[in-house]
Amino acid sequence: MIELHFWPTSNGQKVAIFLEETGLPYEAYAVNIGKGDQFKPDFLKLSPNGKIPAILDRAPADGGTPVSVFESAAILLYLGEKTGKFLASDLRTRVRTNEWLFWQMGGLGPNAGQANHFGRAAPEKIPYAIDRFVKETNRLYGVLDGQLAKHEFIVGEYSIADMCCYPWVSNHEWHQANLDDFPNVKRWFETIRERPAVKLAYEKGAKMRAAGT
Repeated sequence: MIELHFWPTSNGQKVAIFLEETGLPYEAYAVNIGKGDQFKPDFLKLSPNGKIPAILDRAPADGGTPVSVFESAAILLYLGEKTGKFLASDLRTRVRTNEWLFWQMGGLGPNAGQANHFGRAAPEKIPYAIDRFVKETNRLYGVLDGQLAKHEFIVGEYSIADMCCYPWVSNHEWHQANLDDFPNVKRWFETIRERPAVKLAYEKGAKMRAAGT
């Protein structure tokens, strides 16, 4: 059994999508970041950085004591290795998958997050900051568009790379990114949005958010 401790943000939804796609048994525990739950001692034991998501695997592959994992990409890799699903076994595809996982974690996520913060959430609108992060986020959308011009999904077949990137692109309007400017991203986004497991993950996330308000 997997315990998923999260809130339905872009990073949180990544892991929920994987679990729904695989049917791996799990229990979801709300960590309401609006109320500061991420700083409670019990959660910090799982995620010392005080960020969601985190998991606790009560049945790890080695048969030992439960394994906790924090950081969304690390969780996706762990679960991909555990299940043998959505993570290629061949060297070259796995390398490409890792590249795009880290691309999202180091590029798309941080810049899109800052574009959203300065453009929508900041109490003071700072034109320089908005321009800087919106431009960089759009550049990154262009990088993704170029990759998707060559493949149906990011590394060929649907994988954890897609699960890692999709929840961020799902908030493209918050980043001031117009998907009409990125036709390959738009096609990919619309394809993943219609997957039953993705719909279910977002439905459950919406219920969690509503219950936590």
